[in-house]
Amino acid sequence: ALTFSFSFYISFLLIYYAKNKALISTINKEKYVNKIDEKLVEEIQKKINILFESRKIYTNPELTLSILAKELNIRPQLLSQFINDNLNKSFTQFINEYRIDEAKRLLKDSTQLKIEAVGFESGFNSSSTFYSSFKKITGTTPSNYQKE
Repeated sequence: ALTFSFSFYISFLLIYYAKNKALISTINKEKYVNKIDEKLVEEIQKKINILFESRKIYTNPELTLSILAKELNIRPQLLSQFINDNLNKSFTQFINEYRIDEAKRLLKDSTQLKIEAVGFESGFNSSSTFYSSFKKITGTTPSNYQKE
């Protein structure tokens, strides 16, 4: 009985270890197997730059990945892959960086605007999201940034 229990315990541990090893290897796989062609990456980047510079679409607080993909005339999955693989960011990080750049410009140029108004003008839905994103990206608060 003791030998059976010992061998059963060892077998159980070996099976458990093998399954965990297989699970860990699937977790470590890259998210996207097929990489985007360099030419297509450049084309998407150009489209984004043109759209963001001409229409400042990132200031729309209702902007989603699907809406942006529709404006760029590409599939949402392709846009998501572009942002994740080529920019190493999430969609939210990507958009918030543009919004914070806009907020920094507004803080420098429009001293008569309240800081909350700057956040809403930049495309944020709430002042708390604006404050936390601003501090995360710049390392300082909007009011300290404006003073400097």
